[in-house]
Amino acid sequence: MQLPEKLIKSLSETTGFDEESFIKIHQCGNQLTSIRINPSKHPLIMNSGLIADEAFLYNSTFTIQEKVPWSSFGYYLSKRPAFTLDPLLHAGAYYVQEASSMFLEQAFKQTVDLNKSIHILDLCAAPGGKSTLIQSLMSEESLLVSNEAIKTRANILVENISKWGASNVIVTNNDPKDFATLENYFDVIVVDAPCSGSGLFRKDPDAIKEWSEENVTLCSHRQQRILADIMPALKQNGIFIYATCSYSKEENEDILDWIAEKFQVKGLRLMVDKTWGIMETLSDKTNSHGYRFYPDKVKGEGFFIAVFQKKDGGNFSFPKRKKNNFEKLTKNEEAITRKWITDNEKFSLFKNESLVYAIPEHLQNHFSLLKSLLYIKKAGVLLGKITPHELIPEHELALSKLSHANAPSIELSTEQAISYLRKEEIKIETQYKGWCTVTYQQHQLGWIKVLPNRINNYYPSEWRIRM
Repeated sequence: MQLPEKLIKSLSETTGFDEESFIKIHQCGNQLTSIRINPSKHPLIMNSGLIADEAFLYNSTFTIQEKVPWSSFGYYLSKRPAFTLDPLLHAGAYYVQEASSMFLEQAFKQTVDLNKSIHILDLCAAPGGKSTLIQSLMSEESLLVSNEAIKTRANILVENISKWGASNVIVTNNDPKDFATLENYFDVIVVDAPCSGSGLFRKDPDAIKEWSEENVTLCSHRQQRILADIMPALKQNGIFIYATCSYSKEENEDILDWIAEKFQVKGLRLMVDKTWGIMETLSDKTNSHGYRFYPDKVKGEGFFIAVFQKKDGGNFSFPKRKKNNFEKLTKNEEAITRKWITDNEKFSLFKNESLVYAIPEHLQNHFSLLKSLLYIKKAGVLLGKITPHELIPEHELALSKLSHANAPSIELSTEQAISYLRKEEIKIETQYKGWCTVTYQQHQLGWIKVLPNRINNYYPSEWRIRM
């Protein structure tokens, strides 16, 4: 691997940079693999504090090497398995995430009161690693808006959020400037900004060909535009988290100076265990704190993160109440639908044409507001398609925590689960008839319908395994 000479030269005076070991770690060819457990789908972890390899990973297809030290639910694997062929991945039991970026958990825990009901925006969210991490940290009363500006990337974000199973997330497909109408709305905004990507050279060597000083400058200008557009949406005393997967000072410390000079903010220092190998750095002009991850010093890829608190602005005020634009269910439709979900009193139901959705009751007004201002790709949980006589359940319902505990379920073998995920015909001996969920190691994979002479596979065609 031949690293760009201009990149190496530009880093020569950067805090913590060791040219020899930096080049060596890139040339050795080692690859790290890490995953993060979904605690909401592992009640033993949540209720008793059991570590994940005792509660779940002992019977999985991969071998745990050690825990990611700055993450509650992150683990390094001894080697990279064929994740696509692991049914537990498709069930949302875990997420494959680069270890350095899991440090976002520390930024939240050290600067945000996660017990409160708060509104969080993950602005550049696809494919969903940081959003699923945030959702696991925040309270059930909180709201996460997970946004992706690029339309083609928004679909994979919807898929990963759906698999995670939470109901208090809204996925949007908007440009940062579209959030200007939500002045002072968010308590926390996370911007994992589009960048030149030098921190991921080990994972994607082809990215080296695309790196240039001109692209770094272009990314820096784009980052400033994004931050200028989004900062008004953060309320007074709100927390702003900035991150990149770039090593370049122009996209990191220089951006911190730009933020500190342009906005009324206070840089926040994080407590970092020295054994983690993370380099604390200060920007040149404003001494704003940032944190650099070098792969020769940490067990992870290149990453940069910094945290600010906004000092100006105010609190959000709801606009004058507009007419609720939700289509209500008829009494018959509501009676049919509510048989399918648990905790009925906690959720509001609405429909769009024939599709029925559930959203937490306390978030209904917020959803109505966001629906009027943003392009929403997903909100709450899509329950199914309503007909005069039945609800045809959607995949999201099976993967959520709303699915009724008494709904029939059928446990599949590994071979059967793979066939199901390929949307192939599966052969099962069962006494059940009609709609059933299928599970793998107690984790729900989706729906089937058992008919007298066949079983229909309702796994989403666009998500099926193709390998």
